[in-house]
Formats: sequence, C-alpha cells, structure tokens
Amino acid sequence: MKLDLTVLAIPAYVGAMAAEYVWQRKHPVEPGTRAGDYEFADTMANLTMGLGSLIAPHVSRHLLGPVEPRGGKYAKALMATAVAAGLATTAADVIRRHRSTGLPRAGTVPDWDPRELQAARETTTATMEATPPVLRRITAGAAVTAVASTVVSVSALWGAETTGRRMFRATRADLGSGAAATAVAILGWDLIYYWNHRADHEVRWLWAMHVVHHSSERYNLSTALRQPVADTLTIYVPYGLLALAGVRPELIERARALNLIYQFWIHTEAVRSIGWLERYLNTPSHHRVHHGSNSEYLDRNHGSILIIWDKLFGTFEQEDARPVYGLTKNINTDNPVTIATHEWRAILTDIARSETWRDRWSFLLRGPGWAHDRRIELDDSPEPRNPDDSPREMSPAAIGAA
Repeated sequence: MKLDLTVLAIPAYVGAMAAEYVWQRKHPVEPGTRAGDYEFADTMANLTMGLGSLIAPHVSRHLLGPVEPRGGKYAKALMATAVAAGLATTAADVIRRHRSTGLPRAGTVPDWDPRELQAARETTTATMEATPPVLRRITAGAAVTAVASTVVSVSALWGAETTGRRMFRATRADLGSGAAATAVAILGWDLIYYWNHRADHEVRWLWAMHVVHHSSERYNLSTALRQPVADTLTIYVPYGLLALAGVRPELIERARALNLIYQFWIHTEAVRSIGWLERYLNTPSHHRVHHGSNSEYLDRNHGSILIIWDKLFGTFEQEDARPVYGLTKNINTDNPVTIATHEWRAILTDIARSETWRDRWSFLLRGPGWAHDRRIELDDSPEPRNPDDSPREMSPAAIGAA
C-alpha cells in the first residue's frame, strides 16, 4: 500500500513546529500580544483535528458506501426516508398555514382594504402562536430528516461518481507520467482548489465543513493541521476532471499531496515577506489575510500555491492592517467535537425553525451572511447587522484548508 505524501511529511511538520516555537522563545513579546504564539489547549485541538482528518476518510468510506445511490445496500431506504420526510413536512406546512391564515372561501379572491389586511395579520400572528407544539415538533423533525438524508445521499453519489479513476476510464486521453503531465496536474489542481475554496466561504453547506480550519484565534504552523473531518458530506468541483484531460489518477493524488504540503508553511507569523515572489505565490502574508476576521479581509486570498487566481478573479487583498484571527463570532472552545460540529448543528437548528422549503434549503445552500440576516428577520429582532459580518458569519453562537 502506497503511503500518502502528507503522512510521510509528518516528521517535517513536527520539526517545523518545534523550530517555530524556538524562534518565538528567542523573540519574546508581551504575553497575549502575538497571536502566533503557541497555547497548549489550542495546539492540542489542532493536532487532534489533524489526526481526525487522516482517519475520517477511511471511516466515511465505510459509512457512506452502504448508502451510495448506485449500489449501496441501504441506498433505497435512505432515499425513501428523504421522500417520506419531505412529504410529511409539506403536509404539516399545509396544516399549519391553514390554521394560521384564515383562508378565503374556495373560488373567491379576497378584497381587503388596509385596515382589514392589518386585522387579518394580527389574527394570523395570534393563530400561529396557538399552533400546537406537537405540530411544530413534527414539522421540525421531518424537515431536518428530509434535508439531512438528502445531503448524505447526494454527497455519497457525488463522491463515488467523480473520482479520478472513474473519470480516467471514461477518456482516451493520457498525458503519461512525465514532467509536463505533472505540471498540468499541479496547476490544474491549484485552479480547481481556488474555486472550491472560494465556494467553501460562499455556500453554507461547504462552510460548515471548512469553518473548522478558521476557528482558531491563533495563527502558527499547528493551525495548518486544524483540518475538516466531514468533507465527504459536501460536494465540490471534482478534481477528477483532470483525469478527463488525460492526467493519470496517481498524478492527481500526487498533486493533491503537494498542494496540501505547500499550504503548511504559510501558516506562520515568523515570515513577514518573501520579496518579489509575493506577486505570484501564496505566502504567509497573503494567507494571514485569509485567516483574518477584519472586515476588509473576510473571504479573500483563496489560492493555495499560486496567488494569481485571486488577482485574476477579484478576491485578492494585500496585508496592511494587523489580522485578527478567528471567526466574526468565535466559538470560545478547544473541544474538538464542538469545533467539528458547531456549524452543522447551527444549520439543523435553522432548518428546524424554518416554516418554508425556500428558507430550509436557503439555510443550507445560500451564503452564511444571508443566513445571519435571515435569522434576524425571522426572530423579528431589532439588532442591526454588524458591519464586520460577511459570508463568514455563521451561527448565533459562533462561526469562522487553508
């Protein structure tokens, strides 16, 4: 069995973190003034998440295989659950709306003046408040079941159908295994990574997975290891597309590993600049911007190896102000379980509280910023939106590779 290059690089990761720690000790600052300094609980959380990210793909393969729609043993049962839960939710919605709206007689069109309309709204509000709690619980539970089971089915199918090996079998192109093919693989992976990473910040479903990496308020090499463990529950622009261009699957895997290894060293405050290469490469300076929760830094610099994609597609930001790391609303915990699940739980809570399918799917598929604003609307809250809120804003309690 061939070992992953990222696993073989673990000794180098440990050595680099040790060297960074020594550098910090030799360049002391006032305690609490340098976000790059190591803190035990934060570092242990980072290492735990890194270990979990190595184990998770093997676990998820066994969990999602049985529900994969094109051959999984329990695939039909999961899809039937999604359909049944969707129908139950819709039926409950109809019942609730009928109770709350005072529907006009069939075949008629209401012709209310403004005073009558206001009276109807007041009646509707009172009736909605009187909706039996059991009906609300049934609707919430069915809606969550429908959305969650659909997410699992779609993710399992997408993952199985978009692998490099499957796509390589579907093409006659073959670039071989030389230097040119390797360059295509690395450059192609880097471009696809940019768009996937950008989507991680613009689609809440993907952000729920990616938020793990942004949840630390510190920034050092161990932060690079705070990786997601639930990426198999999302969908992406498939890297397997490279196989259709003739890139062999083993080269795609090598490009993935090199891409991930490169991203490790840019998680540091010890390197301020690398000179003229800053114009082309993603560097610690550029990536500090990406991890900053400053309003001007939110959702910028999505590149991995190259920064030119951000410059081409309008998401580049130079490091000027000192970055404030973490989320716009931090989770204030180093518990790995909470780090991995807090945004998923926030999404399910929003879906459970929603009263329309439009809102339910929007809380999953639209931007985190939209979810924040919509939540305020539904709560009828007078709270104004914080100017620092953006697609990084994710949950009432908290939010915010590489």
